Amino acid sequence: MAVAWDILVKQFKSYLSLEKGLSKNTQDAYLKDVNKLREFAELELGGKNPERIDPSDLGKLLEFLNELGISAHSQARVISGIKSFYRFLVLENLIEEDPSGLISGPKLGRKLPEVLDVHEIDSLMGTFPMNKDAGVRDRAMIELLYSSGLRVSELIGLKLNLILFNEKILRILGKGNKERLVPFGSSAEKYLKMYLEEIRVHIEIQHGFENFAFLGQRGKPLTRVYVFKAIKEAAQKAGINKKVSPHTFRHSFATHLIEGGADLRSVQAMLGHESITTTEIYTHLDRDYLKQVIMEYHPRS
Repeated sequence: MAVAWDILVKQFKSYLSLEKGLSKNTQDAYLKDVNKLREFAELELGGKNPERIDPSDLGKLLEFLNELGISAHSQARVISGIKSFYRFLVLENLIEEDPSGLISGPKLGRKLPEVLDVHEIDSLMGTFPMNKDAGVRDRAMIELLYSSGLRVSELIGLKLNLILFNEKILRILGKGNKERLVPFGSSAEKYLKMYLEEIRVHIEIQHGFENFAFLGQRGKPLTRVYVFKAIKEAAQKAGINKKVSPHTFRHSFATHLIEGGADLRSVQAMLGHESITTTEIYTHLDRDYLKQVIMEYHPRS
């Protein structure tokens, strides 16, 4: 008879505490990793119980995390927690074979995305000169990239009427014309308001571009090339040797939320990832819950 997730996770928690004598922080980390597997089983494996999960399922989990842009380090940590869970199940004779035995880490056949740590994010943000109009604007843009996990095309195409300051929510029209709601944190709000209220109001905007949030000195929307260049220069000033692009902030957004304990379903919805997101996801996650996730797990909330 299959044993439910709740029972096994509770037994695993007791094992970590009583028999392994691990600290609470280490216990919590292992339990977060196991819950990632549980969420994935519910999302993608038809609600499989732990005993029925096989090595191919764990391979699919790695692919899933990679699609979300989760760093190799974080993927390895999740696998480590899952391995400990299955070693426990074998020890307790709850399963005969350990499906995690052949899983050694994220071997996905392609280069994993670069991710900045929180210190690197802070250093890069500090390079934008706040005494210059372009510096304020660029800081606001990069804060928003990191705060909401936007694609660069979504950033430069952001419209003023889709920024809901009262609710701290962006309405984003992503790939395939799918709309999603994405919260933004207090740091992004601060610099975005500074730009809109102190800089943008003085720009002579060209006809047809009145509703675009981010504009150049000539009153036209910024280009992808400009954003790439601004980020590259900021990374160099901050002494960051990694290859940094707008997408780096999207990957960092996802990784930092997952590492902080956010659930996969919420990160999935906020990224609006084409290959794993369905309309149903948005109908089951309201904006208040997504804002709660950002406030609780994002480093710059």
